[in-house]
Order: sequence, then C-alpha cells, then structure tokens
Amino acid sequence: MSKEKRAEIIFWSIAFPGFGQFLNKKYAKGFLFVILEFTVNVQARLNLAIIPSFYGLGETANDSVNYQWIMFYPCLYLFSMYDAYRDAGGENIRYAFIPFVFSAYCGTIGVIYSQSIEIFGQIAGVIWLPILFHISGYLIGMIIRFIVLRAIGINPQTQDRN
Repeated sequence: MSKEKRAEIIFWSIAFPGFGQFLNKKYAKGFLFVILEFTVNVQARLNLAIIPSFYGLGETANDSVNYQWIMFYPCLYLFSMYDAYRDAGGENIRYAFIPFVFSAYCGTIGVIYSQSIEIFGQIAGVIWLPILFHISGYLIGMIIRFIVLRAIGINPQTQDRN
C-alpha cells in the first residue's frame, strides 16, 4: 500500500484502536481491538481522567483512574496501531516495529510516573505524561531503528523489502 494509505490508517488508529483494522478490511481484528479498548477504557476509568487533564488538574485525573487497568492501555493502543500499519504495507518496512515498541514501553513508564513528575509546577497526570512519554519513546525507537539498519548495512532511506 502507499505511504498515504499507511498514514491514513495510522491516524485512524490514533483516533480509536480498531479503526485501522476496519480500513484494512480486517473486521474480526478490528472488532476485537474495539472491544478490548472499550473494556480497558471503562475499567481504567480513562475517560473520567481526560477532562480534568485538559484543565491542568493532573492530581484529580490521577485520582479518577484505576491503575491496575490503565497499565494495559499504552501497549494495547500501540499494538493496535502497529498491527494496522503492518497490515497496510508496513510489513515491508524493515524493523518498523521498533518505534512502536519503544513508544509502548515509554507510555507505560509514563503511566507509572504520572503521579510524581511535575511540568511547570503541576503534576502532569495520567493523560499528558504518557502522551509525552509515547512521543519520546517513538523518537528513541526511530533512532534505535536507524542504528540497527546502519549496523546491518541497510540504507535507512531504502529499507523496503520489495
């Protein structure tokens, strides 16, 4: 598939886990990801944390979530994105999984530290800190992927398997 199609699928996957699978016509997987996202979201009480987070009330957001459930969310979210990307032609991109994996790891670390890290004197909270950690994890993953490709002698600009 084209880069444009992969981008479309990634953006829909960001909007809601499972939507990328639907665009790829992988309806069973899409339905499974929607059910998993809904289950984890409700059990974690994630939506209750979003509004206070946007008002800068990180502590209130933290108090509203169930940490036993929200710990699953970053990996579920990123795996759903990667799965949709892979099915949209990403399987032909060497080591494309690395940025997704590091983003998932770092997002989970962001959840763990969401109660203690402050940004501009405010607790970042369980929504914003994982997002920031996801972004940094993705960038770290891109650097690691670049290093791996160079180490095995593949030009990162021409890494397609086709």
